[in-house]
Amino acid sequence: MAGPEDVIDELRPWQRPLRAQFPILAGRPGPAYLDSAATSQKPQAVLDAVHTYLTTSNANAGRGSYPWANTTTALVEGARDRVKRFLGDPDPGRSSVHFTSGATQGLRTVALDWLPGVLTDGDEIVVPFADHQANLSPWLEVRELLARQGVRILVRELPYQASSGDYDPAELAARVGPRTRFVAATHVHHVYGVDMNVHRVRRVVGPDVPICLDAAQSVGHLPVSVAGLDVDFVVFSGHKTMALPGSGAVWARGLRGPRLVPGGWSGTPNTAGIVSLAAALDWLDTAGTDRIERWTVALASLLTDALSRMDAYEVLGCRTSLTAGSEVQRRRSIVTFRHRAIGSQDLGFILFSHGFMVRSDGHCQAGAGDKEGSVRVSLHVHNTPEEIAELVTTLASLQ
Repeated sequence: MAGPEDVIDELRPWQRPLRAQFPILAGRPGPAYLDSAATSQKPQAVLDAVHTYLTTSNANAGRGSYPWANTTTALVEGARDRVKRFLGDPDPGRSSVHFTSGATQGLRTVALDWLPGVLTDGDEIVVPFADHQANLSPWLEVRELLARQGVRILVRELPYQASSGDYDPAELAARVGPRTRFVAATHVHHVYGVDMNVHRVRRVVGPDVPICLDAAQSVGHLPVSVAGLDVDFVVFSGHKTMALPGSGAVWARGLRGPRLVPGGWSGTPNTAGIVSLAAALDWLDTAGTDRIERWTVALASLLTDALSRMDAYEVLGCRTSLTAGSEVQRRRSIVTFRHRAIGSQDLGFILFSHGFMVRSDGHCQAGAGDKEGSVRVSLHVHNTPEEIAELVTTLASLQ
């Protein structure tokens, strides 16, 4: 099996010109941006697409018959097809894509506009209690909404394996039953960087239970195929996928249960954000999400391998993956850790003073998640092994 150094040597000629396409980073000295899990930087092609749209055909979609409005409408509808192609949709004629302000709104759209229509009194749903807060709050909100209507549902916790950090299929099998109507899950954990192996969840719950997948930390970071995942909803944020803030999407399969129809008057869409999202997906496809995944996993491996040799640090998530030659999956572009003597906020300030932009807080963990502060390093294609080496040197000096 190729080690991280081998992968980096192989992919360096591919990565260098890609980094040069990020104007905020290319050709300028400054702090290393290590916070892509919070928001991603934007390549020039995305900025150009937005500039071209705003300076040539900016108008409201679906509300005019003049050329600029028609062009805008076509761009929005084309972006729906672009999302389907990017996700490898095997049946695009059946599925639908709904644009949102991000993953949080997307999950609430599924929760409030779709889920109540499939639940009756006594039904059960299974949702994560230790993932991002955005993938717990909407499902609890549905429970309260239905309770006010006299419909009582049971919300069960999606169980986790202590050894690996991903979902526990054996324990899950004991929690699902004939009244299980829905499961919410996460693709890649936003703190531990773990692929949560949702295919195991599908095997346990069977072929008929709808699954909603929070893919905020996977879309744009690794290949995502809805054909292989066999889920019913994929929700992701544009701003974490190299598009503008205030953009995102819900892909809905339309196979299990009714079609998703967002409620209320839709209003004016974020047309510039939608244009940026389509351009970002074009850029990511050209770059190759398979190579992006290999590059970021290799960089994350360099960091976790170094941290595991420093007694002053605790790396969060699966400990087994830190051992040499481990067969357990490596972290997906996210490495989170604590210093045993320095608080996370202080460590974050220290790292910035040395030229590293990281996140240092509780990372929006949901109710059962670990809320003690920690430092999260999250990587993307523009990051370099030199940045990781400098970070490791700085961290080692703080032991």
